[in-house]
Amino acid sequence: MSNERLVGTISRGIRCPIFREGDDIGSIVVDTVLAAAKSEGFELRDRDVVAMTESIVARCQGNYATVDALAKDVKNKLGGETIGVIWPILSRNRFAICLRGMAKGAKKVVLMLSYPSDEVGNALLTMDQIDEAGINPYSDVLTEAKYRELFGENKHEFTGVDYVKYYGDLIKEMGAEAEIIFANHAEEILKYTNNVINCDIHTRARTKRILKAKGANVYGMDEILNTSIDGNGFNEKYGLLGSNKATEDTIKLFPRDCQGLVEDMQAKFKEKTGKNIEVMVYGDGAFKDPQGKIWELADPVVSPAYTSGLKGTPNELKLKYLADNDYADLKGDELKKAISEAIESKESNLVGNMASEGTTPRQLTDLIGSLCDLTSGSGDKGTPVVLIQGYFDNYTND
Repeated sequence: MSNERLVGTISRGIRCPIFREGDDIGSIVVDTVLAAAKSEGFELRDRDVVAMTESIVARCQGNYATVDALAKDVKNKLGGETIGVIWPILSRNRFAICLRGMAKGAKKVVLMLSYPSDEVGNALLTMDQIDEAGINPYSDVLTEAKYRELFGENKHEFTGVDYVKYYGDLIKEMGAEAEIIFANHAEEILKYTNNVINCDIHTRARTKRILKAKGANVYGMDEILNTSIDGNGFNEKYGLLGSNKATEDTIKLFPRDCQGLVEDMQAKFKEKTGKNIEVMVYGDGAFKDPQGKIWELADPVVSPAYTSGLKGTPNELKLKYLADNDYADLKGDELKKAISEAIESKESNLVGNMASEGTTPRQLTDLIGSLCDLTSGSGDKGTPVVLIQGYFDNYTND
């Protein structure tokens, strides 16, 4: 057998120290990756990817805000009386802490939930339940009383939480009156109040457009805490989107100003290794769980910052298509040579080429970020940095 390389893409979780506010994250990550390479006996190569979770970047930046700061911003923008909070995701970690601040900044919250599930697939109900009840989710509006009459108590499959009760109780705990309705058209909230926070993530622009056309005073979550309130953290582009619960009274926001960080780290790697390393910050991956039907992407984007070599989409040929069609009469070394030559001579843009069908025309950062999210996990692995090698290799690279 020849000495050709037999291993393709490798994804390694890199164990790091616990990061704290004020840490020089760029230097720590670069040094930790280099120490890992020395410890495990591998070398960095051009176009390797080093990726960091958004949470450690935000923590080092100290990008936190209090519930009181959130409440003050909500009260200033929406008047502090009755507000509509529409289409939040069902999450103790992601949204409950935000709802605390919203409720604290109002006298009454009309919470409008989408059904049968939230935007990212967390189910309040199943479609079978909807069908059996004779409900049309596209047009029918349910009160909380009607919801309970028809469907009773519905606990989340994975968390065991009845989110209708949980969110309602949370609003009341913050001193506000709570009214909960279920509807899938944005205009419904205007029957209750003209002051609205639309909490949807990926459909937010359309929702805001629809409500503003009706004269609503509407803010998206991306417009809450988009400036600093009393010295608290903020995110000028995403506001509350991408935030997580830090403590019972504190929110960790999505990191900001990351582009300089990734470019500085790329320069550090070049200085220390001579290699051109791509660097990115990643949050949620973009994939869907087939069991719970939950779409993972609760962040506004997979990657808020990345070096220029990670722009674009893959440009790949489908090897099984070539083997089964163009070169069906070849085998062994002849087949390998023919496919290798096809790869080496492929066009720079394969859109519309049948030999590329079935490849994944997604953004590189979405694909790589998903791989990183699965590698690092969300629990106690202690690997908030991921090193990916060989991602840009193909069948012809030795």
